[in-house]
Amino acid sequence: MNSETKLRKAQIEDRDIIWGIIRQSIERRKKDGSTQWQNGYPNQGTVESDIAKGFGYVLTVDGEIAVYTALILNDEPAYSTIEGAWLSDGEFVVVHRVAVDEKFAGKGMVKKLFDHIEDFTRSHGIQSIKVDTNYDNIAMLKILESKGYSYCGEVLLAGGMRKAFEKIII
Repeated sequence: MNSETKLRKAQIEDRDIIWGIIRQSIERRKKDGSTQWQNGYPNQGTVESDIAKGFGYVLTVDGEIAVYTALILNDEPAYSTIEGAWLSDGEFVVVHRVAVDEKFAGKGMVKKLFDHIEDFTRSHGIQSIKVDTNYDNIAMLKILESKGYSYCGEVLLAGGMRKAFEKIII
């Protein structure tokens, strides 16, 4: 049976579900031995701020929230300084805080999320998508590679160096 996936803006009433998903992700990273997300960020305040600013998005499967992410247009101060070089200097969408509900883990949801983000970026006439991840977030590194993202260098974010990637969409 084909499930319907949709990307939509997160609403304040989604807050508790989203926070639950992020908590699961924090635990998973910890179990995997990752240092990412182990210092009190992201937290419930981060989620509320994302939603209030209109950055929070959820990928739903038949109406149920499967993935949370923050999509920010043209605004990531950390990206203005990169050890390396971005592919472009046009408008961009920044992807932050990707978290998958464990009920949907291992089902290719993040790949689907990136497909939806590409559609979103294209439909808004935005040139590229920029994303960073921890050097030890192997799952995300593999996804970015499979989706055709180019490694651009390193950025300093939340007190640590992150690998930075970009994909030109239009």
